[in-house]
Amino acid sequence: MFKVPPVAAERLPALLRAMPKAELHIHIEGSLEPELIFALAERNSVRLPYASVQELRSAYAFTDLQSFLDIYYAGASVLLHEQDFYDMARAYLARAVADNVVHAEIFFDPQTHTARGVPIETVIMGLHRACEDARTLLGISASLILCFLRHLSEEEAFATLEQALPLQDKFIGVGLDSSELGHPPEKFARVFARCRELGLRRVAHAGEEGPPAYIWSALDVLQVERIDHGVQAFQDAALLQRLASSRVPLTVCPLSNQKLRVFPDLRDHKLRQLLDAGLCATVNSDDPAYFGGYINDNFTQVFAATGMGARHAYELASNSFEASFASAADKRAWQHKLKESFERFVEYD
Repeated sequence: MFKVPPVAAERLPALLRAMPKAELHIHIEGSLEPELIFALAERNSVRLPYASVQELRSAYAFTDLQSFLDIYYAGASVLLHEQDFYDMARAYLARAVADNVVHAEIFFDPQTHTARGVPIETVIMGLHRACEDARTLLGISASLILCFLRHLSEEEAFATLEQALPLQDKFIGVGLDSSELGHPPEKFARVFARCRELGLRRVAHAGEEGPPAYIWSALDVLQVERIDHGVQAFQDAALLQRLASSRVPLTVCPLSNQKLRVFPDLRDHKLRQLLDAGLCATVNSDDPAYFGGYINDNFTQVFAATGMGARHAYELASNSFEASFASAADKRAWQHKLKESFERFVEYD
């Protein structure tokens, strides 16, 4: 077991930024910055209901998940061609590399685009090509996870899955996102069963705005391997015990939770309690263009608010590698880099 050396409080933000990490909860459409939205709108002759980048950014005043989703889908309207999806993903991956992300598992929402007449092949090929180029040119490993929109029907999810299957080698798994309340995981039991048969990895948003019962359903009915968000687990002692013993990971997004008023004050966030209870929690950025921070912003701000220290930092980064769907060899290599980064940081502290 690696003994985490002490780090002075004033040096902790630098350590958080420098340590290698994986990002496992990133919606690629949610990384679309206003500047790129306007550039793509001009390239594709799409008219936006905002006069400027600043006016669009000023509209990012969300009160709940649904108010965010309304503007999120409007921003996605500029994505029409394979190159648009490529440019969006490459911009995120370059930003991730700057934050010392060595591996990213990227969510994408094909139904957001196919509903507008964009072929699913256009979406997947643009994103996949960006991931391949980033591996070669930026040195970051990246994989795709196809997400079903839970406010739509399971029949529509099945149709999306069938459309995507000819390109199954371009994505590693499936997820479940969009409006949580009123759309419990069991609504998608049959399509997730089909995905298990196909050998796809499985994750689902649960327990962000929804109750702990949604986390239980995601585990027992959908048989997911990771819970996205999952912060409401702190309300259920039996669930906490199960998550700790099974090491089913939670992909927690602190700034998203603050922006959507799950925890309006970051000082009240439960990340530290989840870690101290033995859960495999991780830190991620969710929709960073909309929620005001990429992964390092999430780390530095939640640490400043909750008083976590170097031990928590190491656990979170280590958990991110453990929770990933990468190969065992890659996980070992990243864990080794993590230990080296801590030792090197303390040596020069």
